Amino acid sequence: MTYRRPQMHHLSEPIRIMRIIARLNVGGPAIHVSLLAAGLQDSAFSSILVAGQVGQAEGDMGYLAGEMGVRPIIIPELGREISPLDDIRALIALVRLMRRERPHIVHTHTAKAGFLGRLAARLSGVPVIIHTYHGHVFYGYFNRLKTTAFITVDRLTARLSDAILTISDTLRGDLLAFRIAPPDRIRVVPLGLNLSPLADGDKLRGMLLEELDYPNDTPIVTIVGRLVPIKNHELFLAAAQLVSKEMPDVRFVIVGDGERRAELEGLARQTGLDNVVHFTGWRRDLPTIYADTTVLVLTSRNEGTPVSIIEAMAAGVPVVATAVGGVPDVLRRGDLGKLVPPDDPTALAEAILAELRARGYPHVLKAKEWALRHYDSARLIADLRHLYLELLARKGYALAQREDCRQ
Repeated sequence: MTYRRPQMHHLSEPIRIMRIIARLNVGGPAIHVSLLAAGLQDSAFSSILVAGQVGQAEGDMGYLAGEMGVRPIIIPELGREISPLDDIRALIALVRLMRRERPHIVHTHTAKAGFLGRLAARLSGVPVIIHTYHGHVFYGYFNRLKTTAFITVDRLTARLSDAILTISDTLRGDLLAFRIAPPDRIRVVPLGLNLSPLADGDKLRGMLLEELDYPNDTPIVTIVGRLVPIKNHELFLAAAQLVSKEMPDVRFVIVGDGERRAELEGLARQTGLDNVVHFTGWRRDLPTIYADTTVLVLTSRNEGTPVSIIEAMAAGVPVVATAVGGVPDVLRRGDLGKLVPPDDPTALAEAILAELRARGYPHVLKAKEWALRHYDSARLIADLRHLYLELLARKGYALAQREDCRQ
């Protein structure tokens, strides 16, 4: 069979991108889609961001999109909870929206939005369909039956996709291992973040210590993330007990909120940590947090690419993290931070103590330089710009040559 190149249609209008995410709750995906919706908005591209309703127990990052000049279209039924009736309503709403806006590209993020968004795009005749995995739920989240159902659905919806993106090499390996899609359809596009506010935290130093009424030389061990089971905060508290026995002046700060907050606060009291552990809740002033953090810890059982590690690296803060998911990719197999086994409080405590005693390993500067270069938002936007043009060209679409399309 002879391959025929598609007849090229030269677009005189901007490429219309519809970006869909289940909800703009606190976390990396919300930051990612907000940056892309704002960054791909010029004479070459126009972007629409669509999201569901954030749950009551979740932190809402919709403010970030607003600060970037992005006004998301909210389809409430697109939110996290799976409900056949609501899912059908969300699908109908998405199809109507796509037929009205006529996007050239639909790019989905997160599981539920990926299923409904890609199905709606196929039903609406959208030329290019893309999905990004920021992580996956193939282990560590649900029972075996539910996990198998998710894997089956992902394999089916992968067939609707022109490209599947992951944010780390390890995550790509997982998708291949679970046979989600063939290798030629899965690409790695690392996260991109606005890290410049974190790069110079000298002027913010001391503000968190003053707020918490700690002495100026207090070592702070911090964890940043949603208070949900997959983040395994009980491991953080178990390590805190061990570290406190060796270094009683250390304080532990838990930044975030979620369904487990009351349970974890109770656990801190039961283990005698109430005087050394502080729960801050959701915080928008993360540069202030990192400015006074001595060591950043991550204790997850599964992760895609954790934003907190990248932020800490950019802020010059040493990192200790469980070697799960895409974490080893971010820390370059331990070259840029300490990796420990999951669910091992002794190993975690020893790694934290080593960083507290070292106070400035050479890898901290190396990690900062790597993060600022490799995870820059401008790099992310450029990567997606080129990918979109490539995939559209395969379908017979091309922009008329203009300066802003050659970047």
